[in-house]
Amino acid sequence: MTENAPKPITPAAADSAIRGELRLLEIETVPIGHCTGRTLREDVYPERDNPPFDRVCMDGIAVSSAALSRGVRTFAIESLQPAGAPPVKLRDAHGAIEVMTGAIVPEGTDCIIPLEEYDLVAGTAALKPVAKGTPYRNIQRRGEDSQPGVAMLRTGTRLGAPEVAVVASAGLATVAVSREPGFMVVSTGDELIEPGQPISDYQVRRSNAYAIAAALRGRGFRDIGNDHILDNEVMLTERLTVHLQQRDILILSGGVSKGKFDLVPKVLKQLGVREVFYQVAQRPGMPMWFGVGPKRQLVFGLPGNPVATLVCLIRYVIPAALHSMGARERQLEQMTLASAVKRGRPMTFYLPVSLILDGAGRPAAEPHPTNGPGDFLALTRTDGFLELPPQPDGFPAGFVAPLRRW
Repeated sequence: MTENAPKPITPAAADSAIRGELRLLEIETVPIGHCTGRTLREDVYPERDNPPFDRVCMDGIAVSSAALSRGVRTFAIESLQPAGAPPVKLRDAHGAIEVMTGAIVPEGTDCIIPLEEYDLVAGTAALKPVAKGTPYRNIQRRGEDSQPGVAMLRTGTRLGAPEVAVVASAGLATVAVSREPGFMVVSTGDELIEPGQPISDYQVRRSNAYAIAAALRGRGFRDIGNDHILDNEVMLTERLTVHLQQRDILILSGGVSKGKFDLVPKVLKQLGVREVFYQVAQRPGMPMWFGVGPKRQLVFGLPGNPVATLVCLIRYVIPAALHSMGARERQLEQMTLASAVKRGRPMTFYLPVSLILDGAGRPAAEPHPTNGPGDFLALTRTDGFLELPPQPDGFPAGFVAPLRRW
């Protein structure tokens, strides 16, 4: 860094700068079968009480708890109540109705005795000594989960499997969500060779782009393009022009430093991309670049080293994409160091860790430092990284820090 070069900003300042440039993506309505991974842009209300009736929770017999309180232990089976059928009615207070899980509770009954607590012989159920007859045993009451007028899901919720089930329970065939951002992952460099292609001793495989795309897909993003551009200013200009016209977020791996062949910042400036910051006080990943295109496209220039690339992607790019979709911010997971870290850094330190159970059976983070920012093989033994504050003297076992998972 030259004497007059601006100082790297802190990760917190980088977060603030990125958030200040975000635009909220448009709302679109999609079928429920295509909303997984999307961000909800409407509140979801139940169409009726949930459950909509007193619901049987176990296969067995439905009886009146009052009969058991009077000492009745044998019950004549009157009929059957399957799930999805109109309710039947108990005719005799000392009778019972066979019921299936999910069925409506028969009229005149308020207790379900499970199969394993009675013997059924010739149409008569004889209760075993363990059978209990408390009111509403093994019954889920109507409206216990949710009621009309009270939102089950709020706008900003990311839709996973449980949330999609809630949307379906509300009777919605379509749902309003944020449009997915369109990503373009761009690697630059003459030294990069595609997997499966012949390679020379002085060349390296193009792996960063595939790691970036995998991380994005693992978080539910699907509109992901992939391009490799040589260190050629004309080629960079032509291809980046197209990508800026077609994509919301550009993720550039390599070419953002200040070397002779690091042409990306210059080309981006010529294309109307405004630099917001360059360099963040962090290890790995200090030479990170961020800018905004003329149509408010987000452009992230990530360092070319594999560990730094993945760390910056998880730390900055994915949170920005989620915020652009209107996703509510979640509290970061906090994790305890299982072992001491003898050497820290004078700036924010992203430490790869694997999750283990400590002596008390509690989750903890075991440090797995890499052999440098190019040691991507070491990451295969880890679950994520801790964000450790500037502290050159290191950190004791038991130190608590935010965890970000790969």
